[in-house]
Amino acid sequence: MLDHNATAPQVHEHVTDAIKTPALIRLTPNTVLVRFETLKVYAALGAVRHLLDTGAVRPGQTVVDSSSGIYALALALACHRYGLRCHIVASTTVDDTMRAQLEVLGVTVDRMPPSDDLRLDQSRRVARVRELLAGRPDMHWMRQYHDPVHHLGYAELADLLVRALPGESLTVVGSVGTGASTGGLTRALREHDPLVRLVGVQPFGSVTFGSERFTDPDAIIAGIGSAIHFHNVHHELYDRIHWVDFRHAMAATIGLLRAHAVFAGLSTGAAHLVASWEARRDPARTHVVIGADTGHRYTERVFNRHREALDPALLAPVVITSLEDLAPPWAAMDWARRPHGSIVPTQERRKDPVP
Repeated sequence: MLDHNATAPQVHEHVTDAIKTPALIRLTPNTVLVRFETLKVYAALGAVRHLLDTGAVRPGQTVVDSSSGIYALALALACHRYGLRCHIVASTTVDDTMRAQLEVLGVTVDRMPPSDDLRLDQSRRVARVRELLAGRPDMHWMRQYHDPVHHLGYAELADLLVRALPGESLTVVGSVGTGASTGGLTRALREHDPLVRLVGVQPFGSVTFGSERFTDPDAIIAGIGSAIHFHNVHHELYDRIHWVDFRHAMAATIGLLRAHAVFAGLSTGAAHLVASWEARRDPARTHVVIGADTGHRYTERVFNRHREALDPALLAPVVITSLEDLAPPWAAMDWARRPHGSIVPTQERRKDPVP
């Protein structure tokens, strides 16, 4: 029997409309997973629309950027939708499946040589982009790490969450990465409720929140940290920061699949681990976990190793008050919306030129 009160399914004009909207899954009474196929479609669509509307780019023009994976696909899809050409300087972490998708979509892909050194990989990508721009000044550099245009698309996600979770006090929990998703979403949510909290997740080895003296290459390559400073990270938005090593993130990613049947990427697992701890400490708030992508590109490195995974229920952070006390495998610190540079280790921090 037909249910005449049911909402009719929507027919989309482009695949980006179908995949940009996440599924919202309540994992516990005060934890909601925002599950994406690919999170950065919001950022890419918002950025490309703004650039076209303002005349910064024109239909048929080539846009270029570097990416470690999901932004490359999101930008390719946005260019497909709006009639732009796309050139991606791809990290060594971009696998053959992703590269094939990009090439079929008409993207020109420059893939960097294999490297276990993220700083070297990122430096090579920036150098290659500059080389391209020198020879093709008509190209537009998207600068996902630095151009605030990438924050704009997340206002739409904020509106969705406000409608879906009316009256609930929210804490956003997500990997920091380029800063656009957590920053753009939280800034938009705070226009509705200034008390919305933001908890950021970082790997050890990232310069973004001062853990660069550590080495954890598996985790940092997952795209939740950086070896260079990103202008799209607005430190003053974050209430607390958690640093999580690869083994803890792997345990949580496998635990998310085992407990909730959610097949998601490493950054989602790390965010879920952090949100579970935060939710126990603050049960009156709803903790919104940003699930950036699915688990397919982590099959070999994470899911095939499920038998060696730690039990996430037995894991907990060491709560610190100074970056001097920061140490693996998991640490948490109140950031208290301080600006960049207000909390630093005593040793002199390396300064990176803006790429």
